[in-house]
Amino acid sequence: MHYAIVTETYPPEINGVALTVQDLERGLHARGHEVTLVRPRKDRENAAGHEMLVRSLPLPRYPGLRLGLPATHRLLAQWRRRRPDAVYVATEGPLGWSAVRAARRLGIPVATGFHTRFDHYARDYGFGLLQPLVLDWLRRFHNRADATVVPTGELVAQLRALGFDRVLRVPRAVDCERFGPGRRDQALRSGWGLDEGAVAAIHVGRIAPEKNLDLAVRAYRALQRTLRQVGRPEPRFVWVGDGPARVALQRDNPDFIFCGVQRGESLARHFASGDLFVFPSHSETFGNVTLEAMASGVPTIAFDYGAAREHLHDGLHGAALALDDDAGFIEAVTRIAVDDRRRKAMAEAGRRSVASLHPPQVAQDFDVMLRSLALRRLDESLVLA
Repeated sequence: MHYAIVTETYPPEINGVALTVQDLERGLHARGHEVTLVRPRKDRENAAGHEMLVRSLPLPRYPGLRLGLPATHRLLAQWRRRRPDAVYVATEGPLGWSAVRAARRLGIPVATGFHTRFDHYARDYGFGLLQPLVLDWLRRFHNRADATVVPTGELVAQLRALGFDRVLRVPRAVDCERFGPGRRDQALRSGWGLDEGAVAAIHVGRIAPEKNLDLAVRAYRALQRTLRQVGRPEPRFVWVGDGPARVALQRDNPDFIFCGVQRGESLARHFASGDLFVFPSHSETFGNVTLEAMASGVPTIAFDYGAAREHLHDGLHGAALALDDDAGFIEAVTRIAVDDRRRKAMAEAGRRSVASLHPPQVAQDFDVMLRSLALRRLDESLVLA
């Protein structure tokens, strides 16, 4: 089969959408399919043999990310020359709209991915009045597709209740060969200034307003006060990633450790060298980092939705709190961090719970979904003929 994947973001950019798209592309290649990748051009880069690069503009407040400009005519010409059997559109920007429009005009089946709650972002960035308009824009975009792909059953139900049609679940997985407790690095921990027996709280992800970072700070400060009161070594809060809120966060908290963006083996070492993953975000559609922390043997404190709802059992792998329970989130960070024996048991249980998740299964499920769309369109064409 020949598939086209259209995305506004792709590595070396580091975010959940970019990495998920790359994994899907690699998974389809591994299954023997031809994959054409359509994405924005960065500066003057040249396209690889399987890529189509389109004109782009920088995305405000997100350094390194670029917004693909409309490219309907180019896509029409490209897909008339080399028609894909199905198209997957991962992002809802101008390039994504162009791809859906071109696929529909040519009668090519198209699936979209719901990766980002832009309606929630409108609220988090102070534009709450625009939230209904953003939701309507998302609904119109995805309802033009033959299927909208999401990672959890919870999100399937939510989107269907909001008027999204043809929503399908394709579960996610985590690479337990890359992420694991064996990656723990004592030299790295020493570089963070941790004494023997000290606790490292860690946050991995974009440092941005939509991630609810103030709660992470308050939870850590509560933990810090408690550990000082009982005479435990000074903890550290380690931040892996970058984003528009980093400068202010670093200015206001000079004792925090900022490691910047980490990739590959280095990211796995940072994850495994933490003792507690603090993840207060309300805005994830899934949250791949939850699975990566669990695979790394790091107890996780998160809210009970997305990946946490699917995989994180409260009290067994860490804590999964109701979305409105900030006080419970703060209390859980302290309670789990100070109990070394319980934290060790949670680390082992979390690792075991995700060990059966395999990325090749995700690629297979994704392939089956795209193939079914292509075969259904072929059947419809034969009936009409």
